[in-house]
Amino acid sequence: MSQVGIIGTGIGGLTTALLLSKKGISVTMYEQHASAGGRLAFEEHAGYRIDQGPTIVLLPNMLREILEAGGFPSEKLELLSCDPMYKIHYGDGTVLHKYNELSQQIRELERLFPDEVDGFLAYLKDMHVRFNMGKKAFLDKPFLKQRDFWNLSNLLKLWKLKAYKDTRSFAAEYFTDHRLIDAFSLQTLYIGGDPYRSPALYSLIPYSEYAHGIWYVKGGYASLVPKLIEELESRGVTIEYNTKVTKLHVEGKHCKGFWSENRYVEHDTIVFNGDFPGISELLPKELAAAKPPKPYRPSSGCVLIYAGVSKRWHHQTPHQFFLPPSFEGNMDDIFVKGKIPEEPSFYSFSPVELDPEAAPEGKSVLYMLVPVPADLGMDWTKEGPRIARQVLALAEEKAFPGLQENLEWMKIRTPADASADGCYAGGSFGIAPTLTQSGVFRPQIVPFDVKGLYSVGASIHPGGGIPIVMQGASLLVDHLMKEWNEWKPSLNNASNL
Repeated sequence: MSQVGIIGTGIGGLTTALLLSKKGISVTMYEQHASAGGRLAFEEHAGYRIDQGPTIVLLPNMLREILEAGGFPSEKLELLSCDPMYKIHYGDGTVLHKYNELSQQIRELERLFPDEVDGFLAYLKDMHVRFNMGKKAFLDKPFLKQRDFWNLSNLLKLWKLKAYKDTRSFAAEYFTDHRLIDAFSLQTLYIGGDPYRSPALYSLIPYSEYAHGIWYVKGGYASLVPKLIEELESRGVTIEYNTKVTKLHVEGKHCKGFWSENRYVEHDTIVFNGDFPGISELLPKELAAAKPPKPYRPSSGCVLIYAGVSKRWHHQTPHQFFLPPSFEGNMDDIFVKGKIPEEPSFYSFSPVELDPEAAPEGKSVLYMLVPVPADLGMDWTKEGPRIARQVLALAEEKAFPGLQENLEWMKIRTPADASADGCYAGGSFGIAPTLTQSGVFRPQIVPFDVKGLYSVGASIHPGGGIPIVMQGASLLVDHLMKEWNEWKPSLNNASNL
């Protein structure tokens, strides 16, 4: 069978290694940094610890099923349910709770938006059908060749899923109050997309919250990484740290290995798990010239604020969203004008509400994410702290009284830090989920007409978000096993000559 080299140890690479090693495939992983996990990492200080990257767990069944398919016992992953899933603070002072439990959500809508209940029930009914259709059509299969996608069946599915609309226009078919329309379209921000311009295919995300819930990995999402590494190492998978790949070696149309500084490493199969646009820097000149890199549009950037606070707040919701008076203007500033909004929108996460052990006793650890343009030309050493001060003041006013006077530790990450870690153009979620960068138009698991070279990650179909990236790894492994099985007869015939 084939020996596989995986460049990068993000969740896509780790999942690929897990699934391949379960099938007895020899795997070696290469990581340019001193630790594995990519965006699944922790920020830590003096007893405080919180996820550096993703915090919201969606599609828990997909997550568990893929891990179990890789031989990772489900009991090693403890998930805690979030209900209320989150609450939204609007610029006019309205606060909406989103509940996973249907009767509670209906009561909440009757309290705030009594005329919208019928629209909500119609939304759930219609989206149940659309979700199953969209998952089978766009999440459960790769699009290796564009011509294979363009058939009457797929075009009808796109029409039924209303891919020609944006997510906010789609939500407006069910809700009339702009606040509810925002509540059922802002989820594109989870993957760095603009709700006013991302295609309605991504309306599957807000529906999945109701269908599958929102969850939290006890100990933090990044706690999954050492468990995966322990499992992989027990199977003989090797991870070489501090190994920066500088060039892929391609002979004819076959990738044979790569160069790392002055060292050449040979593999039958190479899987690239860096942010995909970065692969262009590793391609041989002749291949890069034959297929020049596409000018991809990055996802939004983020200013991330991590805070340790010598106080706990009772009866808080772990996940909260804070919207400015003009959410449309805020999104327009970020995604169209490319400027920092005067008043930010932001998301906060307080894990002690679910897991009291997430911070030292009597203290809290907070995570705040502020969408900003992915603009590396800005002076983020100045803008990052300015935005953080603004957000801390707003968070204190709306949800966390006494926050600033009890602040013991704070760290800020900006698009400049994301870029330094390998995120394309400072975007935090891979390439943007626009119509022309989704589905068949997104980079695929077989990105080039080169045998032995594959890719997986947030910028690869089916897209961003931890379970979806893991699904991409599953699609890749299925493809590899099929491809290798097709090679076997020819190899056997050759050995008989």
